[in-house]
Amino acid sequence: MRIVETYSRRVHEEETWITLSDGCRLAVRLWRPVDAERHPVPAILEYLPYRKRDLTASRDAQTHPYWAGHGYAGVRVDIRGSGESDGVLTDEYLQQELDDGLEVLRWIAAQSWCTGDIGMVGISWGGFNGLQIAALQPPELKAVITLCSTDDRYADDVHHMGGCLLGDNLSWASTMFDANACPPDPALVGERWREMWMERLEGSGLWLATWLAHQRRDDYWKHGSVCEDFSRIRCPVYAISGWADGYCNAVFRLLDGLEVPRKGLVGPWAHKYPHLGVPGPAIGFLQEALRWWDHWLKGIDTGIMDEPMLRVWMQESVPPSARYDVRPGRWVSEPEWPSPRIVPTPFRLTSGHDLEPEVARIGADSALDDVPLTIRSPLFVGLYAGKWCSYNAPPDLPHDQRDEDGGALIFQTAPLEAPLEICGQPVVELDLEADQPVAMVALRLIDVGEDDKATRVSYGLLNLTHRDSDEFPEPLEPGRRYRVRVLLKHIAQQFPVGHAIRLSLSSSYWPLAWPAPTPAKLTLHPAACRLVLPRREPQPAEEAALPAFAEPEGAPALARTLIQPSQEAWRVIRDLGNDRTTLEVINDEGAYRLDDIDLELAVRVTERYSYAYGNYDSLSGWTEWRRSFARGDWQVRTVARTLMTSDAENFRLRATLDAYEGESRVFAKTWDETIPRDLV
Repeated sequence: MRIVETYSRRVHEEETWITLSDGCRLAVRLWRPVDAERHPVPAILEYLPYRKRDLTASRDAQTHPYWAGHGYAGVRVDIRGSGESDGVLTDEYLQQELDDGLEVLRWIAAQSWCTGDIGMVGISWGGFNGLQIAALQPPELKAVITLCSTDDRYADDVHHMGGCLLGDNLSWASTMFDANACPPDPALVGERWREMWMERLEGSGLWLATWLAHQRRDDYWKHGSVCEDFSRIRCPVYAISGWADGYCNAVFRLLDGLEVPRKGLVGPWAHKYPHLGVPGPAIGFLQEALRWWDHWLKGIDTGIMDEPMLRVWMQESVPPSARYDVRPGRWVSEPEWPSPRIVPTPFRLTSGHDLEPEVARIGADSALDDVPLTIRSPLFVGLYAGKWCSYNAPPDLPHDQRDEDGGALIFQTAPLEAPLEICGQPVVELDLEADQPVAMVALRLIDVGEDDKATRVSYGLLNLTHRDSDEFPEPLEPGRRYRVRVLLKHIAQQFPVGHAIRLSLSSSYWPLAWPAPTPAKLTLHPAACRLVLPRREPQPAEEAALPAFAEPEGAPALARTLIQPSQEAWRVIRDLGNDRTTLEVINDEGAYRLDDIDLELAVRVTERYSYAYGNYDSLSGWTEWRRSFARGDWQVRTVARTLMTSDAENFRLRATLDAYEGESRVFAKTWDETIPRDLV
């Protein structure tokens, strides 16, 4: 990243407060031009629970001062119950959060340094609430940039995929279990810090239990899902994600569903801002955002709306790897979405495990294709899948798929005689039956190199009880044939000459998704099955004319002193002595000091997902977060642990939360919850 002039003599920074109508105070950090009182500017709001004072301070310092130096007020607000803001945070995207957001917008617009025109920007949580608040139509909100977020909290969030319960549901709940236990900084709130801390420790609760109580798409998930009525959003939206992120599908649905001016951008990135994007190449997102803000908040014709509606990184083939710095490819575009230039291209599955272009099946011996195929996958299928939502640290992208395919049905094309490019959402149509009332199917689209190495391109899951409805699932009738459609993740990918395309089908995908209650055998009838790829022809002249993205820029990062280096690990441990397999993930961020506020921070996260061979009642997910804050004599630390297990009828949650001040434990709480399975 290129560090640019911070305009330090032209940008004013301060910590302040917004007092809401019920008396609750929200903590705010502001960056604005020093002459904004005389020459008011538009504002850019980022509204998050991730602690502006410390946990996002380094990122914020490179972003908001940059925009302030270009004539905006950067406003970073900790939502109620987080950071130094008053209150207790008891769940994500509550109506209280959104109502508070409306008050925040009104407060900003009323300030003497603001023109009254505001944009909202945010990644993940901030991307969610930007869309959700836009749907409430506040007059002050003129435009939104939403990154790595979703329009549908049930279909495309960390909780569920295709009606299957995701392992990230546990991982993410543990993240917030830890975050909600963090204390406010006494340097800002004074002696109130301990009272506020105890209130949070006692009151925030075990969110995982709340989420598991809603295993189908009910009103709980519909709240905050803007796809329920896209027409409610009446301001322009720029939707951004990455192919390695969990949220890329939403970009395409937003472009299709919204009626307002809109743009979409998908790079090769994981769950990161594009100027910090990994895998690379990263881009000058802050400059791109300025073009958006200048157009919609200042009325300057930057040309951004004259460019194609959608730009995506067309990925080239790479060998499978848990981690790589740059994904080769090129930028391509579509003037509209859905694009009439994307051609659905079907491939038939055969009983001989071939994947053939549909036209090639004309005149073939259909009797051979009628031979059923069966699969009851072992639980090791999924150990090399990576995370549903990659952060690219630790190495959480999928590894060589040959490690998975021994427990799957595979169908594969002959080596390609011409390159094939796809852009959009692959779809698989299946004719199958199951021998259990609850079963799932996992499908992986794979690029097979000439050396036989297998790289996952896209994948999809379906809880077969959700075949017709996520809101009203129905058990399967064992032995009955069903036709189902499985939607894979959107992707842009080039398959080169000599490579093959593989479709792998399994009946489990642990621990990316929690398995069905009991092992299920699927019987596939290949003659009635097909894969449909969204084929796109290259447009060389059009691509050559695309304006290049600038190189990443940002204001200087905060000064940090390293105290202890980070450590990362992603281990599959197979203990043959007791037939137990464990996936262990360690993300130790080490320890460092934020020099400007003399605050030392440390965090270590450990996750373990395990099972005993063939025993579905042995499934276990365990997480531990250890976090500490220190400044002089003020030293606090927390330990948050969660254990999730299951049997055929229930999920069981056991959790502990301990908090320490100095060497004394000042808080301890335990949870033990049993939640019935609901066709999951």
